[in-house]
Amino acid sequence: MSKDIKIKKGLTIKLQGAADKTLSNAPRSRTFAIRPSDFHLVTPKMVVKEGGKVQAGETIFYAKSNEIVKFVSPVSGTLTKISRGAKRVITEISIEADAQDSFKDFGVLSPNSSSAEAIKSRLLEAGCWPFIMQRPYAVIANTEQEPRDIFISGFSTAPLANDLDFSLNGKENELQAALTALSKLTKGKVHVGVDKTGSSPFKGMKDIVLHNVSGPHPAGNVGTQINKIGPVNKGEVIWTVAPQDLVIIGELLLTGKFNAERIIALSGSEVKTPKYYRTRIGSEVSTFLYDSGLNNENVRVISGDVLTGQKISPKGFLGYYSNTVTVIPEGDDYELFGWNKPVFDKISTSRALTFSWLMPNKTYDLDTNTNGEHRNFVVTGSYEEVFPLDMYPLQMLKSCMIQDLDEMEALGMYEVAPEDFALTEFICVSKQPHQQIIRNGLDLMYKEIG
Repeated sequence: MSKDIKIKKGLTIKLQGAADKTLSNAPRSRTFAIRPSDFHLVTPKMVVKEGGKVQAGETIFYAKSNEIVKFVSPVSGTLTKISRGAKRVITEISIEADAQDSFKDFGVLSPNSSSAEAIKSRLLEAGCWPFIMQRPYAVIANTEQEPRDIFISGFSTAPLANDLDFSLNGKENELQAALTALSKLTKGKVHVGVDKTGSSPFKGMKDIVLHNVSGPHPAGNVGTQINKIGPVNKGEVIWTVAPQDLVIIGELLLTGKFNAERIIALSGSEVKTPKYYRTRIGSEVSTFLYDSGLNNENVRVISGDVLTGQKISPKGFLGYYSNTVTVIPEGDDYELFGWNKPVFDKISTSRALTFSWLMPNKTYDLDTNTNGEHRNFVVTGSYEEVFPLDMYPLQMLKSCMIQDLDEMEALGMYEVAPEDFALTEFICVSKQPHQQIIRNGLDLMYKEIG
């Protein structure tokens, strides 16, 4: 039985360059890379040395703090380089891929007849555990804890985001297998939020509680849905899983193979033919970036969406959790007297000399300029206009900055992740790095409270 959730606060940012709903196979990437920085608070302990051969699904490193959490290769090939930064921290692991993948066989495991222990053991063994994130702290799930509930958002409302109704088309069996398996790992429910007006493959699936969600961004954020369905209290743990990661989990159970396939939405105003590509985790983005073509060279390539993604080089690699690559104009120019003239080509929640509120359906070609300088917080009340969670965003940011653990707890820090503050960061007149402030606050709580 489905339940309706209507989000009233938020801001839908309409940008030019949405991916056309056509799917192509990206050219085979010659080199793949895994960045340990994609796994927050994980210190890698290498299993394979440089020059070692690996199969797809074979462990290349594990978490030093918990050796049963393994990270596996997305392809078969040769581990060619382990790049290190300051203090010999591993920054990137490069794998030169074989012409065709060979997979490590983990064996078929029926999610219907298997026990929770067997499913958990298989996810750990085959490197699928890093797909499961937990709140509090927005980190990879603790293997020793049982979640109160599991939450999955079946759609995204971020600008130029991947249309999951399109990307998940034809993956119903894998999704159902993963959902059935996850439902055995909690005594609570598996909650799935879907677009009320969409045609999500999650509609009609069993072993879940379906929620029809409507409203502006961030209605598609799993954090927004958690806040409306079952807020996280002190002492509770919930898990979240992304839909395309469910497909990998489901295929592992059904076939015994770790198939790190991703359907990527290549979007943005600087892409000549934005569309969807089938590729693999860690692939070179240049393989499909130049296949679609760019309108000019001075661009910002982002692995992820424009609000939460990470800047990468055009010759960089797809992030482990990314299902979108966005290309927008690089904003390295200066607008003379831009602060004192009417603005028609930018989005703003303010009505002071800005007119985007008169054109709600207009799409914009925004660059990376912040249109302002970093300064102390200016109290305008604008955060509360776009922040749908039932908490005080400005007070929470300030409590993180002064490292007041009691205040952070009282304000509801346990259920938030940095992405929940991406929209307040976008509209911030003080140009404060909201997501980094929340990340630092979560890390402090993890260290002090655990």
